[in-house]
Amino acid sequence: MVETVRAYGRSDARGLGRQGLSERVLEAMRQTKRHLFIPGRSCSIAYADMPVSIGHGQTISQPYIVALMTELAEVAPDHVVLEIGTGSGYQAAILAQLARKVCTIEIVPPLAEVATKTLRALAYDNVSVRLGDGFAGWPECGPFDAIVVTAALGEVPPPLIEQLKVGGRLVMPVGAAYSIQQLTVVEKTAPDKTTARAVALVRFVPFTRSKN
Repeated sequence: MVETVRAYGRSDARGLGRQGLSERVLEAMRQTKRHLFIPGRSCSIAYADMPVSIGHGQTISQPYIVALMTELAEVAPDHVVLEIGTGSGYQAAILAQLARKVCTIEIVPPLAEVATKTLRALAYDNVSVRLGDGFAGWPECGPFDAIVVTAALGEVPPPLIEQLKVGGRLVMPVGAAYSIQQLTVVEKTAPDKTTARAVALVRFVPFTRSKN
């Protein structure tokens, strides 16, 4: 995914701080070895100010976007979080350091397999990976205090709103595929009521649906 918001390299954590991100998120970013989540595990590529290809037409987002989406989700230590679009597992690893439990869904089988192995090898024991279409969410794992969607769609999937707790937040890029989208925060203020606000212009890969 190609984002239009400035990112930072691993050695530029102070730059993230200047962007108004919390110390909890900054520390999670510092503690996560990003190079272990990309093919080839190249440090020079992993910590560059850009997204990185992980194969199958997918990417690992640039660090600032990962940090920004995590910050916007307002994850607390007792939270259960849903992520749609596991990819390499990097965003899930960040969330795992901030939440009690992370449930993450990936539709591309090879990516789901590699992410599961990586997260298990790095002892992220509070992360569960599921292979499937994330549009329907993961009801058995919820309800969720926060939901992070790492692919773009023209609308927020209704099942995700249903699985979000009152008071919870959903963060995702909303807009057409292969175009500029709005990074959007949806807050559930009542069982049948939400509010939404656009935060930044971004460009993410499309939300992939199952053909069945």
